[in-house]
Amino acid sequence: MGVTSVKVVVTRESGQNESLVALLPSGAEVKEVPLTSTRYFADDEVAAALKESRHVGVFCALVVTSARAARYAPLAVTALAPGASVLCVGGATAKAVEDESISVAYVGERGAADLAHVIEEGPVLLLGALETRDELLVALQRRGLVAEKVSCYETVPEELSADGADVLRVAEVVFIGAPSAWRVAQPFVSDKAWVVVPGATTGNEVRRQHGRVIEGWGESAKEHLRAL
Repeated sequence: MGVTSVKVVVTRESGQNESLVALLPSGAEVKEVPLTSTRYFADDEVAAALKESRHVGVFCALVVTSARAARYAPLAVTALAPGASVLCVGGATAKAVEDESISVAYVGERGAADLAHVIEEGPVLLLGALETRDELLVALQRRGLVAEKVSCYETVPEELSADGADVLRVAEVVFIGAPSAWRVAQPFVSDKAWVVVPGATTGNEVRRQHGRVIEGWGESAKEHLRAL
């Protein structure tokens, strides 16, 4: 398959797909079909969830799992212990957090699980989506560290148009960011298409119905896509 013939569909909402397009070889034919939108939680709601934690004031680390959660990072920082570290999943998230005037100690470029080996002490606060990937939480708990999630937004499925369905049917590569997006796309994605997911939670959901999955939004996915 020549690079110029690869039909790629990115499915995050408009303005959230640039980092995915950057993973693609030059010449790929890219179309955007948003499958979800974002509902941000009220600041008061997130602040209340933080205050309810029995670990408030003693969290040793904060992990911001997506750029969309960055706007809530200043709230989350108030729940940390003095000297706690802030870590981010991906460069885009790190930039968004730093734009909030918060220093980032470490960036997991290969996904959330990439951070597990650099966190040495708990409890750990994970800030992100309501329906989020659990690989980091599981990895930390396996090491005996306490980890707690606080949600600050959720992805809401969009109604797929007839044109969008047609684009998915002929796609050879489809980026799917969450189980909710896969539930919208699944009836229209060809068995021959590769589905690229950010991590294990979405990957496991897709594999229930689809055999061709590339896991990880990073360099490994970039190399795999080049091979196509």
